[in-house]
Amino acid sequence: MKTTLKLQNVKCGGCTNGIMVRLLKISGINNVQIDDGSSEVSFTYETVNDLAMAERALIQMGYPPEDAENTILDKAKSFISCATGKLSIT
Repeated sequence: MKTTLKLQNVKCGGCTNGIMVRLLKISGINNVQIDDGSSEVSFTYETVNDLAMAERALIQMGYPPEDAENTILDKAKSFISCATGKLSIT
């Protein structure tokens, strides 16, 4: 199955790289595509559990879906995730 999620706090290529790396580590998640301009991530998943794991991972990184609460802590975590994503772009 395929889904597209509009995320909060996506600012740049570091963010999108970090998101891609993290999602591709989840078994059952494939074909990850991210548009930092629209803050949308699309991917295929095998089971509903895989989708739930992906959503939890995004929230843990500070990129909650558009319809979720976006706390100060989420925003701070997104800056850390972004920096980590920038470091792994080489």
